[in-house]
Amino acid sequence: DVQLQASGGGLVQAGGSLRLSCAASGLALDEYVIGWFRQAPGQQREGVSCMHISGGRTYYVDSVKGRFTISSDYAKNTVDLQMNSLKPVDTAVYYCAAESAWLTTNSHDYPYWGQGTLVTVSS
Repeated sequence: DVQLQASGGGLVQAGGSLRLSCAASGLALDEYVIGWFRQAPGQQREGVSCMHISGGRTYYVDSVKGRFTISSDYAKNTVDLQMNSLKPVDTAVYYCAAESAWLTTNSHDYPYWGQGTLVTVSS
């Protein structure tokens, strides 16, 4: 079974940093695209970033460009999201997900999801 485990959320002040990690099991990372999504209260789920693991291509939504960095660690079978210069608007539950087709932040394209990890950014 494919399992994804997101961790690393917490409470941080505006301007601070957090590093989220998505631990994958039951799949070979280099055969997948891993996406990070977030959902704020009352909002739709939003694709934040994704990475085609074997090709190294990445995508970031405009609102996080220059602040967030997605990376993979084959040895640990994890995909991390380094989040710097956090803003209160970044507050959300963050999810990681996996799909085996193309680089996309359309959540409907992702069949495998981890549980969320809450990120709260205080002003």
